[in-house]
Amino acid sequence: MTVIDSVPRLVFAAAKKYGDLCAIEDGDINISYRDLPQRSIDVCRALIAEGIQPGDRVAIWGCNSASWILAAIGLQMAGAVLVPINTRMKAVEAADIIQRSGAKLVFSEGDFLNNDFPAQLSALFESSQLAIVTLTPRAGEPLGSCCDWTSFLSKGNNVSLDSTLDLAMSITGDDLSDLMFTSGTTGKPKGVMSRHGSMIRAFSVFIETLGIVPGDRYLVINPFFHSFGYKAGWVSCLLAGATILPQSVFDADEVFSRISNDKITVLPGPPTLYLSLLAHPSLATADLSSLRVAVTGAATIPPVLIERMRSQLGFDVVTTAYGLTECGGLATICDTSTDNETIANTSGRAIAGTQVAIMSADGEHLPAGATGEICIHGFHVMKGYFEQPEATAQAIDAQGWLHTGDVGHVDENGYLSITDRLKDMYISGGFNCYPAEIEAVLAQHPAIAQSAVVGISDERMGEVGCAFITLKPDHTTNQADLIGWCKERMANYRVPRRVEIIPAMPLNASNKIVKAELFKLI
Repeated sequence: MTVIDSVPRLVFAAAKKYGDLCAIEDGDINISYRDLPQRSIDVCRALIAEGIQPGDRVAIWGCNSASWILAAIGLQMAGAVLVPINTRMKAVEAADIIQRSGAKLVFSEGDFLNNDFPAQLSALFESSQLAIVTLTPRAGEPLGSCCDWTSFLSKGNNVSLDSTLDLAMSITGDDLSDLMFTSGTTGKPKGVMSRHGSMIRAFSVFIETLGIVPGDRYLVINPFFHSFGYKAGWVSCLLAGATILPQSVFDADEVFSRISNDKITVLPGPPTLYLSLLAHPSLATADLSSLRVAVTGAATIPPVLIERMRSQLGFDVVTTAYGLTECGGLATICDTSTDNETIANTSGRAIAGTQVAIMSADGEHLPAGATGEICIHGFHVMKGYFEQPEATAQAIDAQGWLHTGDVGHVDENGYLSITDRLKDMYISGGFNCYPAEIEAVLAQHPAIAQSAVVGISDERMGEVGCAFITLKPDHTTNQADLIGWCKERMANYRVPRRVEIIPAMPLNASNKIVKAELFKLI
């Protein structure tokens, strides 16, 4: 009996188990579980014809769609490693990820929010360096390095079906499934190497805990380039036999309409998603009766939000979870029977096969209730950072503990509470923001002498960036001009929403900026 420990094996097993149930529903596209393997194999054959081999990296830079899923499964069937790219990134940021990963081919959106991704990438690469396949049609001039989706699939017609099936079924749990890039305080992206088997095992626990069942209808608003939309999203649907309904961007009006018209039962997202729905003028008249399961996560969530999600949005199941890319996106989760206050104030307990420990700066394991760094040990800790052994050694100690950089404590019942971050990272609308990356861009501004970015509270986004800057002599700028300049050079969620021009930075004895002092100026 074949063990279901990889995405390709999961797709074939789901076809047998769930048959004519709908796997993906995306506009006019409706793919059953029975048909999903063949649709994915078509992509795999085309990739083989394109010269993609096991271990090669293939990137996807596009919004949530049926084609995104087919491309991902197809490349994983070919033994390639998925490299998801954030759609909010500028072309130069995406190109950096492509170059660091060594991706040989990119599946890209033809047009997304008025951005011609293929043309932007083609301007940064020689045609021989990078093959680009468009997931959706382009309106611009033809590009020599670019191939449309239909033409791409036809390339696989002469590739043996039997050999392709054999290759797909040979992918095991020990093989790399994805290379997801995350950034640290250095501002340099690091590629997290994750395995198929750990993902399948972790998110089997996820769907069992939430009670997601065959026939559930899961509106996946969380982006596929993130673990929340990819692993906790469409992969979890394949495990449960649920229908994947991709949503390209969040729009409260459209979400309300889809919940009603598409009978959505599962709707995970960051707290900002539910706050937006609760503040919507149509809340009192909208038909939300189909909603059943909600999953969210953040350092702090008001208990009243959990109650309102139950009473006003109608969810039967509301829970929270915690994870990071380096552990596959899931480490702890609250059981669905947990009370509202515990769900709001903790991130749950370690999933089976995982240990969570609180450690001191000296690596000492601290007792229940003591505050320290959150460390994780278990089957789903990353294999390491791609081609960065020193960074890997810094993140995973000799005993195999992953040091998360988050600060918190565990109570006597094993519930984890996140209280702070060792790193400066803050979360804006569900996106991780790293001040070092933003500060590196600000350093290019001709008027700025020094900058320091911190996360500040925001009712809608959770947190937003506030940039403190000092100016060079005889130079001027203002908040509006600087924000506009940033919008041209970085992903929107990274753009500071507030700018404070100060005469000098508060420094310590080592001439390092004391960000704690900056908060006093807000």
